Amino acid sequence: MDHVRYIDKTSAYYIAQGYEKPYAWAQNDTAPWTPVTKPLAESHVALLTTSELAIHYDEDTEDNPIVEEGFRGVYSIPADTPTEAFYSRTAAFDWAATHLDDVNSYFPVDRMREAVASGRIGSMPDRLYGAYNNYSVRKVLEEEGPKALEYARNDGVDAVILVPV
Repeated sequence: MDHVRYIDKTSAYYIAQGYEKPYAWAQNDTAPWTPVTKPLAESHVALLTTSELAIHYDEDTEDNPIVEEGFRGVYSIPADTPTEAFYSRTAAFDWAATHLDDVNSYFPVDRMREAVASGRIGSMPDRLYGAYNNYSVRKVLEEEGPKALEYARNDGVDAVILVPV
């Protein structure tokens, strides 16, 4: 089975929407990537998705537990939120090639929890991270990337697993 060529499919989709310029993929050749310096079993690892993760809740009895810093920005969700409460608000994916029925396919929170329970990963922070799909390279580089980094630093994480949709 061949893999899905998402970059090609996204580029074609963007052009089909009538945009005059091709989609500009973010590229940062000076990103401060750092090699992992300790085993994952000793690491504090965060999970970030671009699936526009949301939580089903009863507006009459509960507050919205998602803390959003601004529309289309980076936000956090309490890590103890039950998996069955999650869903994705995004429509920005290839509907013919996939679906968002399985939360763990776009936000593998149960796999992370299992990895922590088994000792494969040392720990997770008390919150999970999400980011809206954003087609602005400038916003990603100047606002959202730094905000996600701020969350990670504040939570003392050693590594972040990014699950893009």
